[in-house]
Amino acid sequence: MQPHPNVRAVQEALDGAGARDGAGAPTEVRLLPEAVHTAAAAAEALGVEVGQIANSLIFEADGAPLLVLTSGAHRVDTPELAASLGVTRLRRASPSFVKEHTGQVIGGVAPVGHPAPLRTLVDTALEAYDEIWAAGGVPRAVFPTTYSELLRVTAGTPTEVA
Repeated sequence: MQPHPNVRAVQEALDGAGARDGAGAPTEVRLLPEAVHTAAAAAEALGVEVGQIANSLIFEADGAPLLVLTSGAHRVDTPELAASLGVTRLRRASPSFVKEHTGQVIGGVAPVGHPAPLRTLVDTALEAYDEIWAAGGVPRAVFPTTYSELLRVTAGTPTEVA
């Protein structure tokens, strides 16, 4: 069976960046038996803590896309984040805005594999975990990584988001 085009795009982005998992092996996107649309569902399916799930949240920041990779253990403090970024309007993006800027749908948005690079913030709370899991382009695809690799492959900025 051929993988979904989004999964292929994510894997190609990971390969192109030379991404490694926590054991130092090349990072590989894995397909779960069923779709997982929440951090809690992903954590349960993987047998990990919910905090190890890196939620890929797309925000509209003064009209521009902003990707916030946040620990599944908490929520983004939108007013505080907007103030720290110096933006006047920061809101969760609509499904059509997410699809337009990532090529992916909510519930499966990966940190990489988008049509164009996105400004990315990476939650500093993820640094507490040796292994992090992120979405792989569709709701049943995931991949393992580390905090430092997530920063590197996304060119993300470490940020306290909660």
